[in-house]
Amino acid sequence: MSIEISKTETEEELREIAGLAEEIWHECFPGIISEEQINYMLEKFQSYSAMTEQVSDQGYSYLAVRDNGELCGYIGINPENDERFFLSKLYLRADKRGSGISSLMLKRVFEEARRADKKTVYLTVNKYNSHAVEVYKKNGFIVAGKTVSDIGNGFFMDDYVMECKL
Repeated sequence: MSIEISKTETEEELREIAGLAEEIWHECFPGIISEEQINYMLEKFQSYSAMTEQVSDQGYSYLAVRDNGELCGYIGINPENDERFFLSKLYLRADKRGSGISSLMLKRVFEEARRADKKTVYLTVNKYNSHAVEVYKKNGFIVAGKTVSDIGNGFFMDDYVMECKL
């Protein structure tokens, strides 16, 4: 296992991440949210056009996670205008879970947050995604609140807000 985590620099890399997002979401979220909501959220938040807009207009960065050169995960981050650092996306292919890669991914997020001089990393995670919630808790996050967000088209996100003080 040779893990490399690097910031995306090209449109091609963002397109590759968008393709991986579709794969991961369709294996991760059935049973948690409907297939219709998965497709809607992929288009709204994880498509190439959505990610391009996030990077160009909203201050996001994407990091590609590769194992022996093969894309297996990705991270979306956004340093906010206060003391907080938003971990927007952290996804890893199912065949790579349980191997310690997600902890390496979070370690990189913490490094990026410290470089940006932030005091807290926070995220939102679906309340029913118990595996992800446990991974975050194992890595120092606590549940700081709950939120229900109307994302349009009759869909809602029912999430925990989790945070980790640096």
